[in-house]
Amino acid sequence: MHKRRMKIEYRDAEMIIRNAIKDVLPDKAVRTVLNDRKNMENVYVVAVGKAAWKMAYTCQEIFGNHIRKGIILTKYGHAMEKLENFEIIEAGHPIPDKNSIMGTQKIIEMVRKLTEKDNIIFLLSGGGSSLFEKPVQGITLEDIQEVTQQCLQCGASITEINTIRKRLSDVKGGKFAAYCAPARICAIVLSDILGDKLDMIASGPAYEDSSTCSEAINIINKYGLKLEEHIISALRKETPKCVNNVETFLTGSVSEFCRAAAKYAEELGYKPYILSDTLDCEAREAGKFIASIARAVVGKNEYTLKTPCAVVVGGETIVKVLGKGKGGRNQEIALSAAEGIRGLENVIIFAISSDGTDGPTDAAGAIVDGMTAENLDALGLSCEDALMNNDSYHALDKIGCLIRTGATGTNVNDIAVILCK
Repeated sequence: MHKRRMKIEYRDAEMIIRNAIKDVLPDKAVRTVLNDRKNMENVYVVAVGKAAWKMAYTCQEIFGNHIRKGIILTKYGHAMEKLENFEIIEAGHPIPDKNSIMGTQKIIEMVRKLTEKDNIIFLLSGGGSSLFEKPVQGITLEDIQEVTQQCLQCGASITEINTIRKRLSDVKGGKFAAYCAPARICAIVLSDILGDKLDMIASGPAYEDSSTCSEAINIINKYGLKLEEHIISALRKETPKCVNNVETFLTGSVSEFCRAAAKYAEELGYKPYILSDTLDCEAREAGKFIASIARAVVGKNEYTLKTPCAVVVGGETIVKVLGKGKGGRNQEIALSAAEGIRGLENVIIFAISSDGTDGPTDAAGAIVDGMTAENLDALGLSCEDALMNNDSYHALDKIGCLIRTGATGTNVNDIAVILCK
């Protein structure tokens, strides 16, 4: 990163990020649930999502060779070493690909042969909506790719996207549980959905669906999506409203991520404040709002927060894709905030994704300060132009502001943090 005339050290932010992510890894929760079920027999494991490998690793530590077979279906680059008794398949995210279909079919072939004497441990985390896919009859992979692409570009929320996805898939919206019957499912679910809605996390493969066909059609109309008639027809078919062979345990959330960040900020001498854990607006607007808070704090108005302080905001914003650049929602938050804190001293703002991948990039997010906008100016670039072209990645990369953690093994939404001294 460029040298900055600042009192705040960037290592404070780095320590908060590293330790907060460590606190929301799924190991402990998986262990807590499964330690009470060590006597479970005829165990098969299905792990799906960005945190699938980490969750399966913990499961393997507990059950070892008692696992008859396991399959991990995760995002490219999110699997680590091989695990005994497990087949690992990596697939596309946020757009499903042929590996998504192939991996899902292998899982179906494994579970559909099981009986009431068998037990399935289902380890589910965010990203599963793209990774875990079998199109319903009459729908192709290309159809689902096109619908997903339109939904992502128009700025639809994740719950809106998943409401549509469920009706185009033969494993979402409780349908996977039907493939598993009569075997029993013990589902451990890591939440990446605001409000922890079980039927929306990875589109609820083993949970009854609370959404309706009319809601799906309303979403299509709301965003003016251009879909062929056979896709519209599939959206009119209802999903299962009763699933009775599953016991579900919910773990992890963005609230925990916020609390972890606040805890480690306090250990570094900052007074922590969690402003919200349900941020769900457009990313660049979130960045403007966060910057306005930083300006108020630095202004030292008698009614504002006293420094040193850390203001934490959690949630999942959206990005409307209008340009042809590269980036992610956290990079857009940071870049938008950079313009808003232009020239301010003793302020750092960072925004990160808990899974280590922000949008279709190799960055988890970005970190900015009062010099960031000026550093871009010096290169003939501007925050506004980069945001208009959805090209936050390249702008921030040129001045060393990207945060790269690699795949973290968890997935509990995003946080943005203001550090003021």
